[in-house]
Amino acid sequence: MTDTTSSSHDDKASGALSGLLVLDLTRILAGPFCTQMLGDLGADVIKIERPGAGDDTRHWGPNYVRDGDGVNTGESAYFVSANRNKRSVTVDLSHPEGAALVRRLALQADILVENYKVGGLAKYGLSYDDLKAENPGLIYCSITGFGQNGPYAGRAGYDFMIQGLGGVMSLTGEPDGMPMKTGVAIADVMCGMYASTGILAAVRHREVSGQGQYVDMALLDTQVAWLINQGLDYLTTGQLPRRHGNAHPNIVPYQAFSAQDGHIILAVGNDDQFRRFCVFAGLDDLADDTRFATNNARVGHRDVLVERIAEAIASHPVRHWLEGLEIIGVPCGPVNDLAQVFDDPQVRHRGMVVDLPHESDRRVHARQIASPIKLSETPVSYRRSAPSLGQHTGEVLREVLGLEADEVERLQKQGVV
Repeated sequence: MTDTTSSSHDDKASGALSGLLVLDLTRILAGPFCTQMLGDLGADVIKIERPGAGDDTRHWGPNYVRDGDGVNTGESAYFVSANRNKRSVTVDLSHPEGAALVRRLALQADILVENYKVGGLAKYGLSYDDLKAENPGLIYCSITGFGQNGPYAGRAGYDFMIQGLGGVMSLTGEPDGMPMKTGVAIADVMCGMYASTGILAAVRHREVSGQGQYVDMALLDTQVAWLINQGLDYLTTGQLPRRHGNAHPNIVPYQAFSAQDGHIILAVGNDDQFRRFCVFAGLDDLADDTRFATNNARVGHRDVLVERIAEAIASHPVRHWLEGLEIIGVPCGPVNDLAQVFDDPQVRHRGMVVDLPHESDRRVHARQIASPIKLSETPVSYRRSAPSLGQHTGEVLREVLGLEADEVERLQKQGVV
């Protein structure tokens, strides 16, 4: 089984959202990740970028896609991670003609996604209130740090800051160590996912009513929402959860351990699994100890139990535990680095890497992380790699707005596009 999923590179989508036009006025990660999801599902996504600079993340190196001659294409790996299946159009919004062009696109769009500061697009005539009368079916999604109202609404929001403010860092890290952020910009990613869900709900509502609507998404709101069980533990008891490092606050043993030659994750989910683990590990006495007979008891005596288990696991290599515990039905897994992740047979079988020709040089194939969404009738498609800056400006202005070639040329000469 190959580890890549080839694309047909057909520019015409046939997915669940084919026929929908998305105007993407976002940059960095939360917004672009949201619109990439819509593009994967078949929507035609037009990404508006600043002439000469583009999305900030185009320049977030040091890792860049290089063409067949080894020349930097200008697209960082960061940018490519969230911008496939889009067409790039460069427009100077500060120029009245530029703002007017984007407005014309917005009036034809089904969905508009933006992540400007609150009220930032109103000066260009591109707020929801500016557009909804002429395009009543428009679904307009704003992604900001703190939402459209409230005492923090005017502040800029950044993933790292939101992870701290929204509480997840207080739950992450070793008990006596520094609070830790996650290894990826998870607040941005989760906000983008929630935004796509809200947009799809609005699409369904429009199918029923014919009416578009405004979708107000905030990094802080979504960060608070995915505190999930830890948040409910606090709301239920009033007691602040403490950091447990790689351990679980409510299940024991459910954490990482050091084996002879690496690390494993032991995830005992019930009392029967615990007994089977003890027998396999040569810890029969623990299985019959009333302090550990139930999960509640194990949580109460966590420190004593974990010390015994850690000693046992350290005495054998990783393979011993992975193979032996699988046979007896006790959940156990490795702690993989990214090379091991992308070489994992299950990851390869599921096609979680796609290989797309780069838009500027089709000799260059950019390996990308695939969508995890598996639809039987309307599968996701990979039609375009991340575009070069302004690559589709002329194409979109001619195709969507009906401009003649000489008019596009005039706009280019005047620096409007």
